[in-house]
Amino acid sequence: MERMPRLYRRTRQRGGVLLGLCAGIGAHLGLDPALVRLAALLLVFLHYAGLAVVIIYVLFALCIPYEPEEAS
Repeated sequence: MERMPRLYRRTRQRGGVLLGLCAGIGAHLGLDPALVRLAALLLVFLHYAGLAVVIIYVLFALCIPYEPEEAS
């Protein structure tokens, strides 16, 4: 059985924009980070509980670690 990659936040050098959370989720799920960012923005602006989405985003950003640097 194939294992999914571990969920990490991405740094700016690896594709992260704000906190690297959408880029990390995209890499974890095998999706384009732009699609994850678009989905997050749509949830914030079109969902009746947009503030809850922002709070969950910040909590995830605090709990999910940055991707470790590869040893060169």
